[in-house]
Amino acid sequence: MTQSNTDWVRLASATQGEPTEEHPEAEVRHVVRGIVRQGLKPLPAKTSVSLRIDQDVLEWFKAQGAGYQTRINSVLKAFRDASVNP
Repeated sequence: MTQSNTDWVRLASATQGEPTEEHPEAEVRHVVRGIVRQGLKPLPAKTSVSLRIDQDVLEWFKAQGAGYQTRINSVLKAFRDASVNP
C-alpha cells in the first residue's frame, strides 16, 4: 500500500475558506455569471471606442465601483430600448 504524503494535521488545523495570496477569494459575480451563461448563446463581441464624456459623469460612474464601463453600456442600452422610433 502506498503511503500518503498529505499532512493531515496541517490540513485539519487550516482555517477553511480563508483566501491566500496563491488562491485569492473569487468574486461571487464572476462565479454566478459563469454559471448563468452555461448553455446560452455567446455574448456579442464588444467594440472599443473613444468616447468623450463629462468628467463629473465619468467620476460618478467610477465611484460606483468596479464595472463602471459595463454600467455605462447598460445605461446606453436602456436609453436605446426606451427610445421611440419615429
